[in-house]
Amino acid sequence: MADKPTMTTSAGAPIADNQNSLSAGPRGPLLLQDYQLIEKLAHQNRERIPERVVHAKGWGAHGVLRITGDISKFTKAKVLQPGAETPMIARFSTVAGELGAADAERDVRGFALKFYTPEGNWDLVGNNTPVFFVRDPLKFPDFIHTQKRHPRTNLRSPTAMWDFWSLSPESLHQVTILMSDRGLPTDVRHINGYGSHTYSFLNEAGERFWVKFHFKTMQGHRHWTNEEAANVVGRTRESTQEDLFEAIETGHFPQWKVQVQIMPELDAEKTPYNPFDLTKVWPHADYPPIDIGVMELNRNADNYFAEIEQAAFSPSNIVPGIGFSPDKMLQGRIFSYADAHRYRLGTHYEALPINAPKCPVHHYHKDGAMRFFPNNPNPAAYYEPNSFNGPVQDERLREPPLRISGDADRYDHREGNDDFSQPRALFNLFDDAQKQRLFANIAAAMGDIPAEIEERQCKLFDQVHPDYGAGVRVARTTIRNRNPAISAPTDQTLADASN
Repeated sequence: MADKPTMTTSAGAPIADNQNSLSAGPRGPLLLQDYQLIEKLAHQNRERIPERVVHAKGWGAHGVLRITGDISKFTKAKVLQPGAETPMIARFSTVAGELGAADAERDVRGFALKFYTPEGNWDLVGNNTPVFFVRDPLKFPDFIHTQKRHPRTNLRSPTAMWDFWSLSPESLHQVTILMSDRGLPTDVRHINGYGSHTYSFLNEAGERFWVKFHFKTMQGHRHWTNEEAANVVGRTRESTQEDLFEAIETGHFPQWKVQVQIMPELDAEKTPYNPFDLTKVWPHADYPPIDIGVMELNRNADNYFAEIEQAAFSPSNIVPGIGFSPDKMLQGRIFSYADAHRYRLGTHYEALPINAPKCPVHHYHKDGAMRFFPNNPNPAAYYEPNSFNGPVQDERLREPPLRISGDADRYDHREGNDDFSQPRALFNLFDDAQKQRLFANIAAAMGDIPAEIEERQCKLFDQVHPDYGAGVRVARTTIRNRNPAISAPTDQTLADASN
């Protein structure tokens, strides 16, 4: 048997006894000088970092992105050139649940990807839905508050949730997806992923194209009903973690077909909808998805905390050939994600092994807590510009100017915006059984919300399709018949809902 390594402190000092604290006699009090005990207890106190404000419960794995299609006329990004194989890591998550929440809950699933490209890390931070509940980042904190716990009861509040949604018609598209079959997937191998936002492609000629990213599951779609999920949660709270880990451990590597929708830059001025609105999709008939490759997950993490919990994704991480767009939610996330990581993980979160690029890194950031990597090998070049051969900018990487117009103002994003047509198109795709499950899921999720909020929301469903509002009302009546404590809308509440 090989010799075992000697245990040490974190400073490398060898440890003689890891079983007994240092005390004054066998029954006496402990001594403060027991640095081994102090180090162990102090480290344990710090073993948990603050959980993510959203997407706290997550599951992930390592993999590879293989590009087989040719979109070189649209983008110069090396990661997207034909034949490119790029190592990557994925983290999936629920949005609302805390770190200890059950996996099998009705919720949007986060779909975050980090690609370690030769030009730096490219992060694509999306969801399993192509749209979202809000289109302006100013409303994002308000929305998230409705998904978290009530400050007085410390319970999740259906009233807050439906009050916000019923006052925010832009949420209809996402609410319909969430309350449909796809709102409760059995696991993450059987979901699609979307970059959701509109990004830009930049080619060698300096031309810009708008792009949306799609990741279509090659395992097919699987979903729980509410009743099935309740049984799953009663059996295990870790159903998704178990499924993903075991599938990869046994060689059943999940794959996703990678597609892009591409829009010429000037088309954005002609579409009847705002192509930068996160509550809207681009019709496939107008901009057909183009197959460009396959993403595969094929290796579990060796240390979940180091590789999944500390993985930090941000839309601000782009590479040459991929850029941003006027998407307001994307603009907000470019700041908020990186800022959240600096708070949660520390100033140098991107130097942690799981977040560190696989290519050389040269910058002038200084010091800060947990500065654990060496300075520039040229110590005289610690500012820029300098005369000591420090890293310099490369003008060849400049993007073409972004066309903008209009005066700076706080524009009403709801005025003149059609928030009903796309949810209507989705609703019309559902068969009768899917519609009945949609109605039942919404009715159950409403709980005992005030009657005026219920009717206000149903009036929004009416504008999507008369059958939508009527179906939810019937489902709510069924629930009230089982639970008379839930009040029905009256003439007064109907009037209140109209105001």
